Amino acid sequence: MSKSKQQKTSNVSLPQLRSMIDEISKDRNLPSSAVQTALREALLKGYERYRRSQHLDQMQFEEDHFDNFDVFLNLDEEAFQVVATKTIVEEVFDEDREISLSEVKNMLQQESVEDLSDEELAEMMPTQIGDSVVLDVTPDREDFGRMAAIQAKQVLAQKLRDQQRKIIQEEFEQFEGTALMGKVLRFERQSVILSVNSSFGQPDVEAELPQKEQLPNDNYRIGRTFKVFLKKVREGSQRGPQLLVSRGAAGLVVELFANEVPEIEEELVRIVAVAREASPPSRHVGPRTKIAVDTLEGDVDPVGACIGARGSRIQVVVNELQGEKIDVIRWSPDPATYISNALSPARIDEVRLVNPEGRQAHVLVPVDQLSLAIGKEGQNVRLAARLTGWKIDIKDVDKYDPVAAMAEVESQRRADSEYQSHYQPDYQDAGYTGDSY
Repeated sequence: MSKSKQQKTSNVSLPQLRSMIDEISKDRNLPSSAVQTALREALLKGYERYRRSQHLDQMQFEEDHFDNFDVFLNLDEEAFQVVATKTIVEEVFDEDREISLSEVKNMLQQESVEDLSDEELAEMMPTQIGDSVVLDVTPDREDFGRMAAIQAKQVLAQKLRDQQRKIIQEEFEQFEGTALMGKVLRFERQSVILSVNSSFGQPDVEAELPQKEQLPNDNYRIGRTFKVFLKKVREGSQRGPQLLVSRGAAGLVVELFANEVPEIEEELVRIVAVAREASPPSRHVGPRTKIAVDTLEGDVDPVGACIGARGSRIQVVVNELQGEKIDVIRWSPDPATYISNALSPARIDEVRLVNPEGRQAHVLVPVDQLSLAIGKEGQNVRLAARLTGWKIDIKDVDKYDPVAAMAEVESQRRADSEYQSHYQPDYQDAGYTGDSY
């Protein structure tokens, strides 16, 4: 097992180190520990640059050559040291990563004369090849301190930004899949840049709302606020906002209803599935959502709970989504009933599950209900199919020929897997069975 030995270290002075850290922490709304981490990384870059400048003709350093090096900050003495963790070996081939066992013993014996008792020396002595030792490698030359400070100043701003991004990522990852309030800051290309609140004190954490996630009815003006759905917290140090938000995600509808309907919060009503077409393929068709709800409580009307008295609850959601049409329907474990409900507001005569394995159904409706069942440019039946997960064919009840219809179904059985991939809800409560929550 590897053992770590710590050698005494020397200092490079950094005047007013503590006050500098405190000032940056206050100005950047960063914890002191994050500022220290950024400063250590910046100083280490200064050491790397110094080492490279000293060996321009002698050797070339690989990108990861200094991975075993670190910087220690001494706030009390307002100074820092550069240290390296080296492995104890019999014969040294890489002086930056290795040290001989005999050299370590000599080093510890020299220190013991002044500072260590025999018992302490015996405890610190390495016993086998493969142990590790932390050594002071801070250069003695005076120009190192100046060069390190200059380099640190050059890269510190980037390191601080990296720390801010890391903190934002850690904070907002827990909010992925939830709704946030955002305020429009500016526009970049076709994206809207918004600010969302951050609990650690940074009021303007930026989020990107790409064009494909925007609603056609939204009027994005600087200073206007919208509720948005946090889809993803981007990792890494790439430029631009870390938060990717959406106004068109089905999850936003779920969050809005959950905020407006206490029965959902109390788990008396469950949102089972959502199908949403926030950006229809044609400008002649408006955004529309179908949401399936259910309850296990006999005295609770799940649809009525979501709509509210005189439509008060659903109207709040509709207003937030700029007039988007929303159909709230009752979920059913019976596919025929579920499909019939999903085609609301059309009146359905009969639902035939012509190919249960392939999840294909024929829906028979009166001639005066055909256009309503299909919807403008097919939107109603398209959303019903996605909500239920069934391929739905709307048929005129007066012209329906069961024999011919079944022959057609048989010819399509080979494409059942294709149906499965095309007809899926945008949101599905995977754990809901109708038996229990």
